[in-house]
Amino acid sequence: MTLGANSSTVPASSRQDANFPPSDQVPRTDARAAVGPDSKSLSDESPAEDSDAVQEVEFKEGGYGWVVVFGVWLVNMHTWGVNSSYAIFLAYYLRSGTIIGASPLFFAFIGGLSVSTSLLVSPLATHSIKILGTRITLFIGVVFEAGSFIGASFCTHAWQLLLSQGVCFGIGLGFCFTATVGVVPQWFNKRRSFANALATGGSGFGGLTYALGANAMISNLGLEWAFRILAIICFVVNGCVCLIMKDRNKAVGAKHIAFHKDLFFQPEYLLFVGWGFFGIIGYLIVVFSIADYAIQAGFTSDQASLASAMFNLSQALGRPAIGLLSDRLGRMNVAGIGTLIASVAAFFLWIFAGKYFAGLIIYALFGAVAGILWPCVGPVAAEVVGLQLLPAALSVYWIILVFPATFAEVIGLSLKREMIGAGVYLNVQIFTGFMFFVSFLSMWLLRSWKLRQMESLGLDEKEQEAAIHNAAAIHPSEERKRESASIRGKQNIVVSYLTNMLVMKRL
Repeated sequence: MTLGANSSTVPASSRQDANFPPSDQVPRTDARAAVGPDSKSLSDESPAEDSDAVQEVEFKEGGYGWVVVFGVWLVNMHTWGVNSSYAIFLAYYLRSGTIIGASPLFFAFIGGLSVSTSLLVSPLATHSIKILGTRITLFIGVVFEAGSFIGASFCTHAWQLLLSQGVCFGIGLGFCFTATVGVVPQWFNKRRSFANALATGGSGFGGLTYALGANAMISNLGLEWAFRILAIICFVVNGCVCLIMKDRNKAVGAKHIAFHKDLFFQPEYLLFVGWGFFGIIGYLIVVFSIADYAIQAGFTSDQASLASAMFNLSQALGRPAIGLLSDRLGRMNVAGIGTLIASVAAFFLWIFAGKYFAGLIIYALFGAVAGILWPCVGPVAAEVVGLQLLPAALSVYWIILVFPATFAEVIGLSLKREMIGAGVYLNVQIFTGFMFFVSFLSMWLLRSWKLRQMESLGLDEKEQEAAIHNAAAIHPSEERKRESASIRGKQNIVVSYLTNMLVMKRL
């Protein structure tokens, strides 16, 4: 599987994005205003910052960043991608009865627990990055992940599986994910969404590879050796990535704050959280249930693994495309429309066509939009809070998503109907479609907020472009703040938001 500071949002330093090329700079409206992702306040200049300006000129978008993209791609393939193969393990557990004292809901809980634990440890991992650095934090995750698979290979009781494949794997996943999720955006500006989506596409290739591989290994070598082989592969690959990983935390002035309480007072951030909260419920239900659904619908275990593999292939190929579209059409536009498509696909394709194997494969090919959270979360967050606060914002974000991630699949299995055939998942399918739709509404309201923000500040075309890329780049003067407050006072907030939801604009 593979994540607006202005006059009314979280304060951000005027040195927010001093790492990007000066060609994108936008003239200031006054000595205090720094509108543009590459500008900095004149009042903050010092000899030390002059040296930073030299680094700014020397910095070129991409460069070693493409090596970082490949490294993060491999990490996502061997963390989230491997985690996606739990759908195969879940289907095996449900029909084999090899774990003593475990119920179907318990197995569903294990899948959600691994994800929620990874999100729960994100503040600890964020603090580890601040103290130990990105590479060591990543290596800690590598050790925990490999250890979890070794431990799972010896499990015979439910509590053992809970600690190994649930908690221990979740810790490893969390440290690996937190250490890498904010690195790619530091190396890019104009191609930030594409580079980030390309890196997250590794989880799709991993899911494709290990959905087919796990089923083959379980069938031919047994469950125990399937886990041990995964442990060896993940340790070797992710361990090598630790050697090539390189961040730019100092250059961008990233603030690795585990918990930034001020974010909870920002309505736009809460809308951003709502998009992820409901979206991750729908996504996890689909990714963990698709193999079991196929078997319930009367398909073979090989067909079930193929459906799961197609879902992950769609993510692998679709996420880079999502990144390209985001850079061209707007990151909030693509995030919102993609979530809406996921809702429509669940309501119509999964329910009506999914009862046939060909129809299920077609639905599985919409996996990219079902998991659109992962390629879009970082770039959209940067537009909401800015690059400097991005690590802190994501740290809080993952904590909030712990609850839905923990119980998503539990809710999904509990909604299954007592019958035989594809209809057993009807309630699950309706619930999933509804979750994606609420997620879409949250993102579209966030988009409406962004439009209203730029309109009320009276930004010109260049300033709006800067605001789209990085919300924290907006530093209006006191006069403009007063004008903005006057404009907002004359507007009906509800009408303004509803009107902006219908505006067609790159955002």
